Order: sequence, then structure tokens, then C-alpha cells
Amino acid sequence: MTKPDKKDKYVQELFERVSGRYDLLNRLITAGQDRAWRRFLINRAQINEAGQPGQVRSQIKILDAGAGTGDISLEAKRRYPSSLVVAADFTFGMMAAGRKRKHGEDICWCSADAQYLPFEDNFFDVVFSGYLMRNVSDINQAFFEQLRVVKPGGMVLCLDTAPPPKSLVAPMIDIYLKYALPFYGKLFSGDGDDYAYLAKSTRAFKTPEQLKEVMLRAGFMRVDYKSFMFGTQSVIWGTKPQKINFSE
Repeated sequence: MTKPDKKDKYVQELFERVSGRYDLLNRLITAGQDRAWRRFLINRAQINEAGQPGQVRSQIKILDAGAGTGDISLEAKRRYPSSLVVAADFTFGMMAAGRKRKHGEDICWCSADAQYLPFEDNFFDVVFSGYLMRNVSDINQAFFEQLRVVKPGGMVLCLDTAPPPKSLVAPMIDIYLKYALPFYGKLFSGDGDDYAYLAKSTRAFKTPEQLKEVMLRAGFMRVDYKSFMFGTQSVIWGTKPQKINFSE
């Protein structure tokens, strides 16, 4: 694994600290809506497990990049039980927590930095990520790697936070991010600083339109997105062209 830079190392250590409480706080912070967003993410991939009529379909290969405790991986495996689901993350504590979850042993866990994936070109049928891009030091590199490892015609989809768009509820959302999120972190983990970082990174992150532009520049086609929760969450997706030259 490539040595993490300063931000990557900080994020890695942060998620090691919160790994034991991450799932509980995720449900609390999002009022349980994160499950619906992940289901939408997987639905949008439109995975065809059966293949074309008269065609023998090889095993579907799914990558969950920056998988954390495996929320996306476990849902994908539940939906497509015969598929190979690889959960890649560079935080051992998060993966260890994921392994202990129900059906966690059905997932192939892999220690990997999402910016330097240890997989062959054109290997996966679809690549998912959830709350990854906000935390990487090089978004362009992370998208390039996902583009590289997905098969031509395959989709890359990411779920992530977005800064609150201007609206009547924007001030309330900002107050929630600034004060409530660290409070929950303090209440349940004894340290609000980690969740203060998550709130700050949300406010400073790219908008869905900006992420769309990043994906288009990386080489994806048919890029689009859908926003949720007053525009503070979004799912962005794009398709790998049938022909692409990585040497350019």
C-alpha cells in the first residue's frame, strides 16, 4: 500500500478511533436515512445478474471502495448473493468491525488505499463508494482508479455529502453540522473533535455539480446525480466508455 500523505494519515487514524461506534452514529446523524440512500445507489447501478438471453453470465464482480464497515458491500451481497463483493479500505478497525457484522464473512475484505487500488484494469462490473471522496487527498486520482478497474460500459457510483445549498433551511443545517454533530460525537464517543472534522469537511466539500465535472474530466460519460436531505447528500454516477486510452 502506498504511504498515506498527511490528510490520508489523519483520516485513517480518525476512522480507527470511531470504528466501534461508526454505524450507530451514522444511523443517528442521518435519522436512519443513509440506508435508503445506499439502496438507491445500488438500484441505480442497474446490475443485470441474468445477462442477455442465451448468454452465460460470468460471476458479477462488485467493488466497494473505501468500504468502511461494509454497509454498501453487505447490501450488494444481499441483493446479488452469487456475486463477488470486494470491500476495500485502508482502516483496519473499520474492516474488523465490518467482519463481525451479520454476513460479514461473505464479503472479500481487502486492505487498500482507494487512490491506489491493487486490482487489474477492467476487472469489476461496477464500483461503489460511500462517503469516500470527501476524505481522500486526491479526488481526481481516486476517480481515475475507479475508472481504471471498472469494465468498459460499467458504472461507477458514489454516495457522499454536499455543502448545504442556499435555501431557507440552510442556516439550520449549518447549525446542525457545526454544533449537533460534534455534540453527538462527544456524547457517544467522548470526543467531539472527530465529528467536528466530519462536519467541517462536509461544509468544505464539492457540490454535486462540481463532482460531476470532476468525473467528466476523468473520462466518464453519462454522468448525472440525485440529491437528498435538502441537498446535503448526493449520489453521483458515470459510465466508463467502451474505448479509453489510459496512456493519454
